Amino acid sequence: MKRMGKTLRTLLAGACGAALALAGTAPQAHAAPPRPPRLSWEAGDSGTDARFRGLAAVGRTTAWLAGTKGTVLLTRDGGRTWRDVSPPGAAGLEFRDVEAFDARHAVVLAIGEGEASRILRTDDGGTTWTETFRNTDPKAFYDCVTFFDRRHGIALGDPVDGRFRVLATGDGGRSWRVLPAAGMPAALPGEAAFAASGQCLVSAGPRDAWIATGGATTSRVLHSADRGRTWTATGTPVPAGDPARGVFALAFRDRAHGLAVGGNYRAGAPSPHAAAVTGDSGAHWTEAARPPAAYRSGVAWLPHSRTTALAVGPTGSDVSTDGGRHWHRFDTGSYDTVDCAPGACWAAGEKGRVARLATGPGSPHAQDGSSWR
Repeated sequence: MKRMGKTLRTLLAGACGAALALAGTAPQAHAAPPRPPRLSWEAGDSGTDARFRGLAAVGRTTAWLAGTKGTVLLTRDGGRTWRDVSPPGAAGLEFRDVEAFDARHAVVLAIGEGEASRILRTDDGGTTWTETFRNTDPKAFYDCVTFFDRRHGIALGDPVDGRFRVLATGDGGRSWRVLPAAGMPAALPGEAAFAASGQCLVSAGPRDAWIATGGATTSRVLHSADRGRTWTATGTPVPAGDPARGVFALAFRDRAHGLAVGGNYRAGAPSPHAAAVTGDSGAHWTEAARPPAAYRSGVAWLPHSRTTALAVGPTGSDVSTDGGRHWHRFDTGSYDTVDCAPGACWAAGEKGRVARLATGPGSPHAQDGSSWR
């Protein structure tokens, strides 16, 4: 977010279609969208007032949170209790992303100019942490991190000398190297990523990754099919043209089918047309027929579902049951990020807010017989 300016970073620190069913099974354009499921968030007590923009769902009972004041929390009992596993001496860091492999192994990313951008790893559930990367380039500002598997991952930084910067690891985040910039398209004037939910950089499968951008005249999604070595850029219908507008979050359920959400993060600002879908790895994006009614900073597919997804933001949460074509609000609470794993979906945000998804009759669990809840 460096090139978005200090106003954007300050506000974020204080405050991120075609149906995607399998070919031949998508509803006709004139068909009514499926009935929204009955969903609600079951709020938990995090025991802190930190703002959480980093969230990693591991399973039915386990999830990690990362947020302001160097805070990292871990639950192993479905959110009934949260254990403070913050790295020692990290109170001055702003954690914006966390990627977890299980209840013991996780990587967190801190944002900021220069040495404020750091990556830390734990192998014992947060009892001890090792700093594995500290940015020494004053022009660099890192935003998000993602992993393809337990060994291979990449981290995203805003443009340096006109191109987005990408770090890579091949040992689970124990060491990092800057990838050559030759495979990265030139950034547009004013273009950057939003460290709003840990979803400005996402991956699916062993090699594919995507970057969400805003701030320039056009919002774009960049796609790599080789773990970040080369990228292609595609414009999206999500409005940009302002440092506060663009695509804030992405989610891919496989290497082809993805969702994009965003808008204008300024409080009270309208955010029309702020959702889009793709069925070809991001080569083309189609505007949602009924996008969320306001800015959304996080998005996630429900496990085992080809059509149902969640989006969250400061003014509420929405669900889509037709692969992102139509969105319906089901909650008005403030959340910044959302993530799902087999067994549970979680959301987190300001003032220590954290919640686990609950369903009622007509839920995706009842519709498709999956065991995600």
